[in-house]
Amino acid sequence: MRAAVMGSPIGHSLSPCLHRAAYQAMGLDGWTYEAFECDEARLPGLLRELAPVRGQGAADGGDAWAGLSLTMPLKRAVLPLLDTVSELAVEVGGANTVVFRDGLRHGHNTDVYGIEQALAEAGVPAPRSAIILGGGATAASALAALRNLGLFSATLLVRDPARAGETARVAERLGVALAVETLDKLDAMTGVDLVVSTLPGGAADAFAARLAGVPALFDVVYSPWPTGAAAAVRAAGGTVVGGFAMLVHQAVRQVELMTGRTDVPVEAMHAAGEAEILRRSADRTV
Repeated sequence: MRAAVMGSPIGHSLSPCLHRAAYQAMGLDGWTYEAFECDEARLPGLLRELAPVRGQGAADGGDAWAGLSLTMPLKRAVLPLLDTVSELAVEVGGANTVVFRDGLRHGHNTDVYGIEQALAEAGVPAPRSAIILGGGATAASALAALRNLGLFSATLLVRDPARAGETARVAERLGVALAVETLDKLDAMTGVDLVVSTLPGGAADAFAARLAGVPALFDVVYSPWPTGAAAAVRAAGGTVVGGFAMLVHQAVRQVELMTGRTDVPVEAMHAAGEAEILRRSADRTV
């Protein structure tokens, strides 16, 4: 069976490392996992090429496709190309997982699960208030995770509120009251329990001094780690959650969906991912 991750850019993805570690530990010797560079324009054609013919599935043997992991910019673009979409993926307006089964394309969202598990693993209690930095697909999943933890109001800080319309619609579907402000308003906000940064590549570091006083920070960046924002919160005694934990747990759920098995080796995936991050870090210093 075959699986892959698709997105653009894709060269940085840890998904191949995580999924292959799971297959090896689970004894799935015939399973492979690849990485494909794919933007929104190429997605429909590539899905037609990979998706099994209706009525055909695992009987095709080693050339059959089990599913796909999707990253930016495909999570929202894939929805109209699917045969079924899970209720959660509909709510958050994005699917990061496609499972090919019974000749159909089934869309799921495992990012929400990944966020919930990452927060629980770090011992972060259910927040009474939260701020989300950034307004993309991961921010939408963060809103759903917070809703599932019992929080029905949040503040979204973005560079341009006019571009946060899709995330605001997600909040409405989730039943979450959402206030949308510009990122510079962070300085005026106090008393928040949790800040979730979905900003890319350490962009939250510009707010490190302000974030140092928050009880908990979840920064979705996983490399390089810690980010400046994470280091500031940790130095001030706050709890820090990195994106690596989310990445591992969402991948665990993807493996479950694609293989139909629940004995997914979290520890083996975690170890493989950490080793790959260290290897890449060493390569950059050479």
